[in-house]
Amino acid sequence: MNQTTKIASPQLDLFSTVLHAYSAKTSGILDNRALYENVAVVQGMSDEELNGKVPIGAAGALHNPFSRKVRWHQQTLKASGILERIEGEQGVWGLTKRASKDLNQITGKVSVVGFSTELGIAILGCCETVFSSIDAPITLVITSPPYPLAVPRQYGNVTEKEWVDWICKTLEPVAKNLVPGGSICLNVSNDIFITKSPARSLYRERLVLALHDRLGLWKMDELIWENKSKPPGPIQYASIERTQLNVVYEPIYWFTNNPHLVKSDNRRVLQAHTERHLKLIQQGGEQREGSFSDGAYSVSHGSYSNPTAGKIPRNILSFGHRCPAQDAYKKAARAMGLPAHGAPMPMKLASFLIEFLSQPGDLVVDPFAGSFTTADAAERLGRRWLATECMVEYVMGASSRFASAEGFNNRLAA
Repeated sequence: MNQTTKIASPQLDLFSTVLHAYSAKTSGILDNRALYENVAVVQGMSDEELNGKVPIGAAGALHNPFSRKVRWHQQTLKASGILERIEGEQGVWGLTKRASKDLNQITGKVSVVGFSTELGIAILGCCETVFSSIDAPITLVITSPPYPLAVPRQYGNVTEKEWVDWICKTLEPVAKNLVPGGSICLNVSNDIFITKSPARSLYRERLVLALHDRLGLWKMDELIWENKSKPPGPIQYASIERTQLNVVYEPIYWFTNNPHLVKSDNRRVLQAHTERHLKLIQQGGEQREGSFSDGAYSVSHGSYSNPTAGKIPRNILSFGHRCPAQDAYKKAARAMGLPAHGAPMPMKLASFLIEFLSQPGDLVVDPFAGSFTTADAAERLGRRWLATECMVEYVMGASSRFASAEGFNNRLAA
């Protein structure tokens, strides 16, 4: 599992091919000969490469290099808790734990480096295992944990009853490594309802209180991610019963461990002034005077006349969920025969949060990497990053996003 061979071409990597051979079988079980033949077809190998033997080692014993390499990947998958020998069978292996028909989940106590760049590391492993064993100063956490949905998505969910406690336990080792004034941003859902009721769950409010009481985190803001391309919903209550409005946003909770030392700086995310404001500056500011809202606000002649670098963003962030980076990731994953993550965060949203809450060289982490958007944005913005994901196919698919990054090494490749 220390192999660091660098990908030299965009061909489908052998690790993926070996795993897919087992995944394609309904039973998840395959004998070695069938495995070799399956992989050879996908890799476009000749009969000589499949069956030929050459002297290997000091003794010069004859072996087939291809089958040895495949068995090496078998052992990697076994060590990762994904494959196991079928008891009583010679040369027959099978999948151990399937998260769904398309996804295979690494076991809880195992972690393997998936791929890396000069700036970051993607780890195939459960976040609880990985972050409990690292000791590195973290400046920023941006993540979107699985929502407590009544009907789980493909990547799985815990029940609502367990969710708040699970998030607190998961974030505890992360929070311990947070630098003073570091931030944690959690994208969660507003569309979780009481069973058979149009009333929304209070799990979000309970989460905020639990993170403060148990982990000592302070709520800096509840940022609104406005997604105008979000599908209509909740269907049952908005479209059928007509008791709700269509939702257009998701909350992003922003926490810190020390609000007096928080490392945010809105000057890093200033936006362009409107034409109206530029005109106001050009005319020398306000041409009126007055007092409004019972004296709470006042305007004097010449107010807002000073040129500034840009407009301070408001805490409603408008980004559609589709973006070129996500489209490219999904296309590449599917070309590799891998499922793409079903709920990716837009690149612009992750980039905004990273620029606002960190500086180049800081460490940004994502315990639930999914499509690895946080890691991709951190890489592009010159931040160091660490991301964990327990679904094998998601890690392999996300590696395509970093193929051109400096120092890219795919540890799962042949």
